[in-house]
Amino acid sequence: MTTDPEIEAMSFEDAMKELETTVTKLEHGEATLEQSIALYERGAKLRAHCERRLREAEERVERITLSASGEPQGTRPVDGL
Repeated sequence: MTTDPEIEAMSFEDAMKELETTVTKLEHGEATLEQSIALYERGAKLRAHCERRLREAEERVERITLSASGEPQGTRPVDGL
């Protein structure tokens, strides 16, 4: 799927808001066939962008490690993300 510079510049929250609006428009069925196809394609790009942003955020999350006495001693990446 080709990237859309406008979508790439969006925050996660803005992209989710537009994706929700797009889904609502498609669910109501008020768009023409061509409009529906365009909405679907944009929605797919928005979804991919949101998934990418979430994946990037997950990769930055770190787990605080504790010493034997329970004191914080550093961080390490969270496993399984």
